[in-house]
Amino acid sequence: MSRITLNVNGKSHTLDIAGDMPLLWVLRDILGLTGTKYGCGEGSCGACTVLADGEPVQSCRITVAEAAGNSFTTIEGLAASGLTRCQKAWLEEDVSQCGYCQPGMILESHALLRRKPKPTDQDIDQALAGHLCRCGTYPRIRKAIQIAAGAGSKS
Repeated sequence: MSRITLNVNGKSHTLDIAGDMPLLWVLRDILGLTGTKYGCGEGSCGACTVLADGEPVQSCRITVAEAAGNSFTTIEGLAASGLTRCQKAWLEEDVSQCGYCQPGMILESHALLRRKPKPTDQDIDQALAGHLCRCGTYPRIRKAIQIAAGAGSKS
């Protein structure tokens, strides 16, 4: 066991935990942040995507020891002060069907819009290449990102 401190959604958490535990399980099982989803467990689907210091990472591929000292944002923390323009666009376009992949895709899209406020379709496709949607809502996802890119200043 190791004593590890993580900053998640603006709150510091000091945990006595095995350092080799994936961050995904710490978020879901210990901190109760179940918006981060378990999909494949090997970094192929993107369902477990969170933001690490503002950049998207797959939490199933990071151990809690590797995560120590970094700041993470989950889908729960993204909208701490109200829905973001990505989340509003997702609702406007009625993107979600089953919704399982959506937290990871929204976080990835949020990061994309910070890097490229006016992304092209190619930029969107490239950013979401590591995300799988079983329901096939890709056209609505792209449209939602385009709407968010044209919306106000909050991403």
